[in-house]
Amino acid sequence: MNQARPPVQLMRASLPSTATASPLGLLKNLAGSWIGSGFNLIALPNKQNGGIFRLMLNATHEVLDFSPIGAPVPNRGSLQDDIFLTGLTYLQRVSDKQSHAALHIEPGIWLNVPPTSDPSAPATIVRQSTIPHGDSLLAQGTAFEVNGGPQIAPVSSTPTGPGTGQLGYLDPYLHSNLPPGITQAMVGNPNQLLVDAIQGQNIINTVVLEISTTPVGGIVNIPFITQNANATKLDAIFWIETVELPDGEQFMQLQYTQTVILNFDGIDWPHISVATMVKQ
Repeated sequence: MNQARPPVQLMRASLPSTATASPLGLLKNLAGSWIGSGFNLIALPNKQNGGIFRLMLNATHEVLDFSPIGAPVPNRGSLQDDIFLTGLTYLQRVSDKQSHAALHIEPGIWLNVPPTSDPSAPATIVRQSTIPHGDSLLAQGTAFEVNGGPQIAPVSSTPTGPGTGQLGYLDPYLHSNLPPGITQAMVGNPNQLLVDAIQGQNIINTVVLEISTTPVGGIVNIPFITQNANATKLDAIFWIETVELPDGEQFMQLQYTQTVILNFDGIDWPHISVATMVKQ
């Protein structure tokens, strides 16, 4: 099998197995700086140009930096003993791959939450973030580890809801001016870019981080966002992958898919972002 190798400037020395115990749990290998590329798809309201919406597509360049929080964070218990959270702060910066124009900046925190008795709950992970459109996010989920590579299911960019009966609401999805490296199939299923990126790689271990704003969490928006393009839900999966090269050297790779639902004009519009990055 041919082994896909990232550019030499992105290579680093072999990394330890995720099996090593860490206060950060399965979040531990996030620490550091990741650089790579991806794809962003979003439908935007278009009232000022006389339309209902326009579709924005970008091939992206991304930098994602994680820094461990210096000490455990105590949560005081009244019904059970105190618990202590560990985590990492992060800063995400996304730009257009061609023009280098800024597209997104997001500071936030990932937390490793131990199991609790009140409420009765298993260990979880949490992502908190703020976005400078006037949105704040809290999403919770689970982390687990598997041998081998990730199982990346398709994700649909097709809008849904009662407003989709309008003539031509899908036209921009079918006749788009596509960015370099992005195919029409990827417009329908952006996760295809992730699948293509790991073809031929020997991924020996994957840590899976699955989070959602439902049933626990949510997105809080300023009134303008709520009235004009309400961000109602986020689902995301991150895959921390250990890739082995033919000479036995290993490197760490991070992939993610994220879907945020924006609601306007009676339609739920999936805003989908995907990326593949290598640890520096």
